[in-house]
Amino acid sequence: MRDGFIRVAAVTPRVCVADPCYNAEKIMEGIDEAAAKGAKIIVFPELAISGYTCGDLLLQHTLIDRCRDELRSVADYTSGLDVLVFVGLPYYFRDKLYSVAAVLHRGLCIGMVPKSYIPNYSEFYEARYFTAGNSSVLTTDFFGTGIPFGTHMIFENGESMPDLKVACEICEDAWVSAPPSILHSMAGANVIVNLSASDELVGKDSYRRGLISQASGSRCLAYIYASAGEGESSQDLVFGGHDIIAENGQILSESRLFTTGVTMADIDIGRLVSERSRRNTFTENVYDDYVRIPFLINETKVDIKRYIAPLPFVPSDEGEKAARCEEISDIQAIGLAKRLHHAGLHNAIIGLSGGLDSTLALLVTVRAFDRLEYEREGIHAVTMPGFGTTDRTYDNAVKLAKTLGCDLQEVDIKKSVTQHMTDIGADINVHDVTYENAQARERTQILMDLANKLNALVVGTGDMSELALGWATYNGDHMSMYGVNAGVPKTLVRHLVAYFADEAEKEGNKTLSEVLRDILDTPVSPELLPPKDGKISQKTEDIVGPYELHDFFLYYMLRFGFSPSKIFRLATIAHEGTYDRETILKWLKTFYRRFFSQQFKRSCLPDGPKVGTVAVSPRGDLRMPSDASASIWIKELETL
Repeated sequence: MRDGFIRVAAVTPRVCVADPCYNAEKIMEGIDEAAAKGAKIIVFPELAISGYTCGDLLLQHTLIDRCRDELRSVADYTSGLDVLVFVGLPYYFRDKLYSVAAVLHRGLCIGMVPKSYIPNYSEFYEARYFTAGNSSVLTTDFFGTGIPFGTHMIFENGESMPDLKVACEICEDAWVSAPPSILHSMAGANVIVNLSASDELVGKDSYRRGLISQASGSRCLAYIYASAGEGESSQDLVFGGHDIIAENGQILSESRLFTTGVTMADIDIGRLVSERSRRNTFTENVYDDYVRIPFLINETKVDIKRYIAPLPFVPSDEGEKAARCEEISDIQAIGLAKRLHHAGLHNAIIGLSGGLDSTLALLVTVRAFDRLEYEREGIHAVTMPGFGTTDRTYDNAVKLAKTLGCDLQEVDIKKSVTQHMTDIGADINVHDVTYENAQARERTQILMDLANKLNALVVGTGDMSELALGWATYNGDHMSMYGVNAGVPKTLVRHLVAYFADEAEKEGNKTLSEVLRDILDTPVSPELLPPKDGKISQKTEDIVGPYELHDFFLYYMLRFGFSPSKIFRLATIAHEGTYDRETILKWLKTFYRRFFSQQFKRSCLPDGPKVGTVAVSPRGDLRMPSDASASIWIKELETL
């Protein structure tokens, strides 16, 4: 698949215990179904050809020999298919029986991976039959062909997706303290398949889900887990067929318990490679004793069957969203509290406009003061009406400060800005960038001077999205003494303010809840141009584009280093039905142009707390020259 995506499948077929012929037919049906849906890697459960619950029948050579025969039939069946298949069976090697994963590709068996850990406790008694595999990669004869046999093997794709590297473990291997997948990942594998036969107990599915999710996250890989299900003997155990596909700590897809069939997901190899390249503590390619086995899956163009969150900075789960908002607010407040305490200050200055950003900054400052047990009168909210200020934003600023118990000061900037424009020979009637920026810088001067007068700290209000786009006046609203919102993108600012509104309503503070909700309904604007008919005339998103798009672009550019074409493709999926392709491309070009040209503003940002995995601090996450060229990114966009 294109852009680093590949479709994978975990398949739980219905089996008939000790009937390899029947099971092979069901496996081939599963291959057909998964391949028809575009799967390139297909994983079946442990001992799928024989059935896991054969008991002492595994000591019968008749069964083992027939499993070997049926494996050849399944291998032959893959000859015309563009897939890599993992199927489990019992297999004799050097007079010992192993539970192995046979790796099938284009009509051949290209490797056999034995199970490393043989459980012999509680309901498991596998040591009665099986021998543990080891890291030595030897050769077994499979119908006249020498096949690599051992645990230390990585299957590597060819030119179409050279970053795809697959390794295997079997059932119990994942449950031990030092799973083989740790070494596999350190040897370069970024996809782990697990052929399992995990019986069901009360609550075990939850534990299993966490186990697989954690394994994929700590090892920064995709994990495909296929488990035995219907048809296994119910003499003492029941098997649920719990199939799971995870990627870097996130469950992409899973089956319902006690079902059979195909569970599919599209994994993003490019994302995993990017994540590993950024983690300098992730130790990779340190083992040279692994056998590298080539295979070739061709690149095909298919639609991505994967949920792409339109708001990647905002949790989609409502319950998680509330907890995340609380955590982020605490990070912001604790950062500010530390700075105030260190400086020995009991006063803070905030320019309060009645917009989203300054509202969040004030709410965070209140939380910091409450944490320090400072009086809220030490929070000096300054409203500075200018030529573009509307009654709505002014009234909301006043209500907000009073409701929160803060000191409120008003400084009208119109006279001073008019005088300043006269002093520099600028026409006050020409509403150009000088006219706009003069107001922003006048406001910052007032805040800084008031801070000197009151022995206070100026709290910055600008958010990360504005900083990414350079939508800030240099040495105007761009500057402060501590920027509490510098790590918070605009889409998240909105949800944080909504969270505070919900909490206020729960606490019975109707006035605060109402003013916050009206602020949420107010168009985003710097209010630097005169209003029309008393309403905001200057709407930010009409000028620079929708913030929900820019935050999407920002996330995938900085978090994973994706190319413009891949970001464009993801955005068209995530925002389908909201923005058409032409609109997305238009604003993506704007994003790249502004992101590169405005780095000089980010190079001298004041301190502020990082709250998520993406940040633009010049001292932390974004060490970028102010005069870097955007030409290769723009050229790629022009080809879309």
